[in-house]
Amino acid sequence: MEEQMKKEFKSGFISIIGRPNVGKSTLLNNILGEKMAIISSKPQTTRNTIRCVHTTENYQMVFIDTPGMHKPKNKLGNFMVDAATQTLKEVDVVLFLVDESAKIGPGDQYIMNNLKDLKTTKILVINKMDKMQQIDMLEKIDQLKEYGFDDIVPISAKDGKNVDHLLELVEKYIPVGPKYFPDDMITEQPEKVIVSELVREKALQLLMEEVPHGIAVEVMSMKERKGGELYDIEVNIYCERKTHKGIIIGKEGKMLKKIGTLARKDIENLLACKVNLQIWVKVRPGWRDKEFDLRDLGYKK
Repeated sequence: MEEQMKKEFKSGFISIIGRPNVGKSTLLNNILGEKMAIISSKPQTTRNTIRCVHTTENYQMVFIDTPGMHKPKNKLGNFMVDAATQTLKEVDVVLFLVDESAKIGPGDQYIMNNLKDLKTTKILVINKMDKMQQIDMLEKIDQLKEYGFDDIVPISAKDGKNVDHLLELVEKYIPVGPKYFPDDMITEQPEKVIVSELVREKALQLLMEEVPHGIAVEVMSMKERKGGELYDIEVNIYCERKTHKGIIIGKEGKMLKKIGTLARKDIENLLACKVNLQIWVKVRPGWRDKEFDLRDLGYKK
């Protein structure tokens, strides 16, 4: 009977939360072994909650990568914070990521206040352990253990160190349950959404500081040619100012070409075929504060 209990299949939903740019998307991609969430050195990269599935013979974990919690400056920002907060009520385990920064700032404090009365299992994940001395790690743990976390684990999401141990802890806390998704499914995101996010990632990585967060990306069409050996994909990048349009396109179109070249490589890996990617840049003034534009571009409350 004991042996049978050990083999019971477990499943659960896990939210990954934290301040912007602490490594939530990097951790998710490491767990999945594939790129599903975009990564940038700039904060507030993730805008929607992204559900991704990690399945083994013993369990199925549905991870929800959330936008970084921050003080919103526009309606898009409000949407992002609401999306992150809402997931706390819908999951079996919350992973709260902090990084190697010595100081616990107001951003971390804001999140911990949201977690304080939450009865859901909470695991504190200290990311970027490869950048920390042992004494700093112990100090960080001492600072945070009083907040009632069920477990504390240091990891390096970038190189995967201790991620296996984190998954063991998560498995301990999720309940016995069914497979919610097929074995080979790793995300419920439509391909169009992933493609648009890959294009946005390259723009975030390449563009000047004031431009990236004022852009949105929309896939206008994805057409598979006969035989499935080539996809024709048309994409619009929207920005808020004409000056930003010029920066995105670049002198003689060089910046836009660079964005397209880098995005195409990742899209080809995603679709496992060649891609003909066409990108246009259009001005959409003030879209981050307009309800219609936010709904039209897929940011829905």
